Amino acid sequence: MSQSEPHDVVIAGAGPAGAQCAQDLATRGYDVVVLETEAEAEFPRASNKSTAGTFPSTMTTFGIPDDVVMHYTDDVVIESPNNAYKYGQTGAVLEFADFKNWLVDEGRAEGAEYRFDARVTKPLMEGGEIVGVVYNGDEEVRGDVVIDATGPSAPLARKLGVVDLKRQNQAIGIEYEFSGVDTNADGYADVTDAMMLRLDHDIAPGGYSWIFHTGEDTAKVGVCYLQNEAHTGNAREGFTIDDYLDYWLDTDPRFENAERIEGKQHRGSAHIQMPSSLSTDNFMAIGDTVPTLDPLWGEGIDKCMRSGRAAAATADSCLTHRSRDTSAEQMAVYDRLWNRDVAPDMRKRLVMTELLYLSSNDRYDALISDLNGNGNEIAQNANRGKLWSMLHLLKREDVPVLARYAELQLKRRFDFL
Repeated sequence: MSQSEPHDVVIAGAGPAGAQCAQDLATRGYDVVVLETEAEAEFPRASNKSTAGTFPSTMTTFGIPDDVVMHYTDDVVIESPNNAYKYGQTGAVLEFADFKNWLVDEGRAEGAEYRFDARVTKPLMEGGEIVGVVYNGDEEVRGDVVIDATGPSAPLARKLGVVDLKRQNQAIGIEYEFSGVDTNADGYADVTDAMMLRLDHDIAPGGYSWIFHTGEDTAKVGVCYLQNEAHTGNAREGFTIDDYLDYWLDTDPRFENAERIEGKQHRGSAHIQMPSSLSTDNFMAIGDTVPTLDPLWGEGIDKCMRSGRAAAATADSCLTHRSRDTSAEQMAVYDRLWNRDVAPDMRKRLVMTELLYLSSNDRYDALISDLNGNGNEIAQNANRGKLWSMLHLLKREDVPVLARYAELQLKRRFDFL
């Protein structure tokens, strides 16, 4: 085994969470090294898996430049099988590969070290505590603080017992980029300059599909669903995620003349669940390792970067302590920041998500009608988790869905016990 090297912070994973954390720490003058599985020449071919839709608050907060934006959008559209709701909300669809490389460049400019082609496999332990990581079989690197930003693989967080990612909470998705998309087809909402999300169990049982306009006649088109009871109850026998996307492409006239853009296929997974924990002695889990993805609409860039920033602030606090205190008690600052600043409404949004996906296509149509009739304020407040607005959208026919949700919660609790 090669000689260990001391660093202030070691980060596994160069995604939005890890790279933002590295940049913030390097800006503060810390010796930080990032280990990334992919080779630099190909980065991020294997991890280029985000639809990369985000909003002005994220662009401003993190200084994301215009030159990594594919297209600026003016609206968000929510579709059901026979209805659509549109509201004005500006956004940006990023070129995710360019965005990730920009983050790496920004971190390097501040002094962060990046090691590509470096697969982290396990924590380096001494005295029952993590003191670094082992990578590429027999290489090791040490750090006062170690951060797992590898996403669902979580080789450090799993072995430390910090995360417990459940298969039934795993969302899988596939997306292609197309030319020749008709963004204003007869019988459908105009999704020109829009990010559109569609609720339709025929296309995405227990999930959603999307069209993100990327300019002219091009768009990102994809399908995602959770592998849970909502999916099982609505799934087509033998259908894979690819089959659902192909079915949508074959049956929706907006794609009649669409052609896949070569090399623009994105496939990935993430977990949607409450974290079991977030940190321990000398260690934090960030980004999709936690997981941090917004459960309702799948937005991840903003939350991942915020979790990276919260981890950097925590490491800064611990390392500037008179005794460089990285005990679990001090690292728990991150837990508090995560629950306050990164995902303050996670539990409510998880409930909303499950109730939404347990509902029927007819209920989706009714929901869109209600949104069109009640105006933007009810919809926006419900999306923020405001209880009164959520109750305002409930109807008598939702009682069976609420009962089914309660039944599933009880079953999971007994299964856990």
